[in-house]
Amino acid sequence: MSDELTRLVNGVLWPGFLGSEVPTWLGIALDEGLAGVVYFAQNLVGDTAALSASIHDRSPRALIGIDEEGGSVTRLETQGGSTVPGAAQLGVVDDVTATEATGYEIARRVDAVGADVVLGPVADVNSDPRNPVIGVRSFGDSADLVSRHAAAAVRGIQRAGLAACAKHYPGHGDTRTDSHHDLPVLTLTQREIDEQHLPPFAAAVQAGVRSIMTAHIGSPLWGDAPATLSPTMLGRLRADGFDGVIVSDALDMAAIRERAGIGGGAVQALAAGVDLLCIGNPTNPGAAMLPDQDERDYRSARDAIIAAIRNGELARERVEEAARRVASMADAVRRRPEPPEAVFDADSIADRAVRVQGELPAFTDEPTTVIDLRTPSSLAVDSAAGHVARVLAVGGEIVRFDASSATRSQLADAARRVIARQSVVLVDCLDVGCAQRAVLDALRAAAPGVVAVNVGLFAESDGVVVSSPAASALAARAARRALRGR
Repeated sequence: MSDELTRLVNGVLWPGFLGSEVPTWLGIALDEGLAGVVYFAQNLVGDTAALSASIHDRSPRALIGIDEEGGSVTRLETQGGSTVPGAAQLGVVDDVTATEATGYEIARRVDAVGADVVLGPVADVNSDPRNPVIGVRSFGDSADLVSRHAAAAVRGIQRAGLAACAKHYPGHGDTRTDSHHDLPVLTLTQREIDEQHLPPFAAAVQAGVRSIMTAHIGSPLWGDAPATLSPTMLGRLRADGFDGVIVSDALDMAAIRERAGIGGGAVQALAAGVDLLCIGNPTNPGAAMLPDQDERDYRSARDAIIAAIRNGELARERVEEAARRVASMADAVRRRPEPPEAVFDADSIADRAVRVQGELPAFTDEPTTVIDLRTPSSLAVDSAAGHVARVLAVGGEIVRFDASSATRSQLADAARRVIARQSVVLVDCLDVGCAQRAVLDALRAAAPGVVAVNVGLFAESDGVVVSSPAASALAARAARRALRGR
C-alpha cells in the first residue's frame, strides 16, 4: 500500500476509538497523517487533557472533535448532566448575547480538555414537534430565530479559538425518523426548504463558520441518496458561498451503513463533496460491538477510498482538495482565543427559560416523588438521563415507566404516590396524542393538583406545568427553583 496514498486518505478520516488511551492502530494512523479523532463519552474517562496532549504530541495538526451542544447533549458532563444551557433554552430567552456567551463557554470547556472542534451549533429548524432526534436541540421552529442564534453560537465558539460545526445541512428539523435507525425522507418543496431550513446555515456561513455537518436525510428533490451522498445538495452549499470543511454525519448510522456500508458511504460522500468523514462511535453496535470495532470501522473507510482512487471510481484530485480544506481548518484553530464579549451566567439563562402554566402549589425543600414518563434515550440524545429526576427528587423516590405501555397497576401505583406526598410528573412530550400526556391526564383525574415538569418542547396543557426545555442538570435545577417560587 502506497505510503503517500495512505497519508492522503488518512487526511480526510475522522474516526472514533475505544477507550481513554491511544490504541496502537490509532497511533500508527496519526503517524500516517490521520485528520484526527472524534471523542465520545466512553473516551472521556480519566485525564482527557492528557489524552488530547498525547494525540497532539503524536500529530500536532490532528483535529479532535466533540459533540458538546449543552442542554440535552453533552459528552463532557455525561455522568452528572450538562451545566450549560441548551439551544431550546436559549431560543426561549432569545438573547443573542447570552447565546454567544454560551458558545464561548462551551468552547472554553472543550479547549480545556484539549479538543479543537465543537460539533455544534445545531442549525436545524425544528418545524415538526414530533421530530425524534432534534427537538430541544434546536433553537426553535422559526428560521429567523434559529438563524440569529446559530450565528451567535458560531461567533462565541470561534471567538474562543476553536472551530464550530453547524449541523445538520440542509436541515433535519422536519423529519419523523431518527437517521441513526433509518433514512428520514423529506416531503417538502424546494421553496419550503429554501425558506424554512437553509437560512440558518447561510447565517452560520456569514458568521464565518469553519465547518458544516451534513444530514443523512433523503428527498425526491435530490434523488435517492441521503444529502451526505448527494452532489446536488453539497454543490448547493458550495454555490451558496461556503468554502470551509464539509463534515459528514457519522457513517456508521443506519441511514448510511445499511445502504452503502461504511466503506461505500465514505467513497460516495467524498465524491459528492464531503471533506472530512466522521466514521462514528464504535460502541454503537452495543453487545454486537467487537473488541477491535474501532479499527475495523476505520479500515473499512480507509481501504475503500484507496481502492476507489486506484480503480478510478474516485478522483484523487477530489480527495486532495478535501485534505487541503481539513489541513487549513487545523491551522486556523491553532490561533489564540479572544476574550469573551459578555459574562456567562448559566443559572440566569436557565431561569429566564422557564415557563410556568397555571398556579403552582406550595413546594418545600423536602424530598419529592418523581413519576418519570420521559422518552427512552437514543444514540443521539440521553433524553431519559437519571440526573434530571434526581435533581427534582431531592432525595425522594423516583418511579420510572414507559408511558406508551403503562399498565393499570403502574397507573394505580403512580396515582397513590402523587396523592400521598409532594410529587411531580416528569415528561418531555405534552402534545395532543402523546402517551405521556394521556398518562398525565389519568394521574390528574386522581390528583387534580399534580404538577408536571416538562423538559421537552413547550406545549399547551391543562393543569400546572413547569417547562424547562432540556434534559440537563442545569434545566432541572431551574425547574426546582421555579417549584419553590425562587
